[in-house]
Amino acid sequence: MKLLGTIMIVVGSFFLLGIGCTDQEQGVATKLGQSEQKGDDIRVPHNERLHLSTDKKWIEEEGHQSDLIRLQWTAERAKPAIVWVDENGKDKTAIISHDKANNPEQQDHKHISFETTMSPTGQYPNQLFTRFEIPFDTDISEIRTHSSNFNVMSGILRVAGESGTNRDIQLSAVGKDNETTPRWAVRADSLEEAGDNTGANLQFVRYGDDGKVLDSPLTLQRSDGNIGIGTSEPDTKLDVNGDMLRLREKYTPASSTAACSQGQISWDDQYVYVCVAQNHWKRTELSSW
Repeated sequence: MKLLGTIMIVVGSFFLLGIGCTDQEQGVATKLGQSEQKGDDIRVPHNERLHLSTDKKWIEEEGHQSDLIRLQWTAERAKPAIVWVDENGKDKTAIISHDKANNPEQQDHKHISFETTMSPTGQYPNQLFTRFEIPFDTDISEIRTHSSNFNVMSGILRVAGESGTNRDIQLSAVGKDNETTPRWAVRADSLEEAGDNTGANLQFVRYGDDGKVLDSPLTLQRSDGNIGIGTSEPDTKLDVNGDMLRLREKYTPASSTAACSQGQISWDDQYVYVCVAQNHWKRTELSSW
């Protein structure tokens, strides 16, 4: 009987809502009071739940899925939302769909946002704030996070793409209306993967103030691990396309048998030193001209 009563209350509530009526004397609609915005609410009895189910699929002639809950805005700047509140009736989290901005002078929002409250001791205590948003009415959605850190715990953060396409992680500057202009990108480049571990080399890409690519100052080849500075086709372990190298600090080996590993190079005011074998230095004298 309790379940039957609950069903009758819920069905009756939706019927009354559909014809624009409420009956507060019978407890069908109540004021929750946890939000500044006022309105009549339908409440399922405490500790009961509303269970919706369907066996319908895509409804082509109506242009939507077989939806169980439909939230519609009927005014230009209305914001349909699902909100979670704490035991004191305070809003804590929400999923909200924005079409128009609150301020008519701002750019249209046109996104669904996931919002949580700011710190109770911060500048905007306990205010709901957008943490994650996904735009609509666009072919490619610029998904954004705000005042949030993104952590992958015991998993993989992956940027995938077909061979012959760039796969980028961009570091950008933000401007008006959240528009971004790239400054740097970490890229697996579009060089075709032709076998033998070739293609999809790792690059650091540099952009100008206008957001256009300047060059790729650093490249790591996937096939052999060669590193190129100023060249995208390094043919040695370190290939520098430039006219100078710089070792900033001086170092003078204590003797020709001082500890070293083969290939190390150092310099001081008199000599250039090269470690030609384990713990074996040789040097050549410097002179002015």
